[in-house]
Amino acid sequence: MHESNKLSLEQEFSLRSFETQVQRMSREQAQQFLVKLYEQMMMRETLYKSFLKQEWGIEPSPEF
Repeated sequence: MHESNKLSLEQEFSLRSFETQVQRMSREQAQQFLVKLYEQMMMRETLYKSFLKQEWGIEPSPEF
């Protein structure tokens, strides 16, 4: 793996903590959590795409 793709020490710790939390979940809780996590990932992707379009001048900035 390229050096810039490695996790920081803080991220490694966070990952281990997350792993412990997931191991304590029931199967049903884990399945619900995964669906919610996937939804949030899609929302983040949509926000990134929108931001990039605005920055590249492809899409006008929203009026507030």
